[in-house]
Amino acid sequence: MNQERIFKVLVGPHVSEKASLVADQSNQYVFKVARDANKREVKAAVQKLFNVQVEDVRVANCRGKTRRTRYGVGRQSDWKKAYVRLAQGQEIDFVAAE
Repeated sequence: MNQERIFKVLVGPHVSEKASLVADQSNQYVFKVARDANKREVKAAVQKLFNVQVEDVRVANCRGKTRRTRYGVGRQSDWKKAYVRLAQGQEIDFVAAE
């Protein structure tokens, strides 16, 4: 996988209550990823960018919510998230990441 694709696969970390619970309990991190990204690309991108060993990747497609506005019905974009489990004793520090 080329260097340009690595930066396009990971959109950013997904911060939520559920994501923080998963991070505390089972050493997993949740990322928003590109819609066309697969598990292998997510694993390679996390390993190269954060210099950690990835054990497992799970991917979920999330549907965008339908919202009512004063102009009618609108819809948020669909997106994809990845649950990345790291090897024992490894962690990602988003503040000091290179």
